[in-house]
Amino acid sequence: MCGIVGYTGNLQAASIILDGLSKLEYRGYDSAGIAVLNEKGHTEVVKAKGRLQNLIDKTDSGKAIKETCGIGHTRWATHGEPSQINAHPHVSSNSSDISSDNNSEVIGVHNGIIENYLEIKEKLANSGYQFYSQTDTEILIKLIDYYYNKYDHNPLSAISHSMIRVKGSYAIEVMFSDYPEIIKCNELQSMLGISKHAVYRLLNNGHIGHIRIGRSIRIPKINVIRYLIQTSNDTSTNTAI
Repeated sequence: MCGIVGYTGNLQAASIILDGLSKLEYRGYDSAGIAVLNEKGHTEVVKAKGRLQNLIDKTDSGKAIKETCGIGHTRWATHGEPSQINAHPHVSSNSSDISSDNNSEVIGVHNGIIENYLEIKEKLANSGYQFYSQTDTEILIKLIDYYYNKYDHNPLSAISHSMIRVKGSYAIEVMFSDYPEIIKCNELQSMLGISKHAVYRLLNNGHIGHIRIGRSIRIPKINVIRYLIQTSNDTSTNTAI
């Protein structure tokens, strides 16, 4: 059980994310972390072992991180001991140096369990990937990176192909360095994402419920992901996920 928060908009993301995580700390207090993207697609990741207050102190309550798009996570350890390296967010690069700007193309956080992570890890290792943590989350992020590079840096294709391969119960929130103002989210068996006008939930029959005031309609899952990617370019309204 973990807490996940994301923000993209016109305000400084870090302080908003930390405030959101403070309301979710009951979901995990082994470690916490935050990642932001700047307009050039460079990633800054800050993590801290222990309670959220350690991360708050490390980032001066978020004031030390200036960007307007980011994701955060508070962790209840499942795969891998509580540590700074195992803390989320995780990145697609092979470096465990997460204290400075990172050139990773995919950055993400995760709640839940990836049941077939060892199988996926073996296949990724055969494709040249290296791993710096003990977590199933790092493997999931690198799986998305694998498909991101295979399918011409298309976030929709990367996420959809990855979700086909993954087994388990999970929620993810991902940023792509090529899209510094966009956050993608996907969740099995629950909320998929939030747009300006609606909330999307995955139904038991595999369809997506598009929930608006007074009505609910069903549309294919792939169209919801495409819709979220297309509409998230609009940053005229601050949106928290």
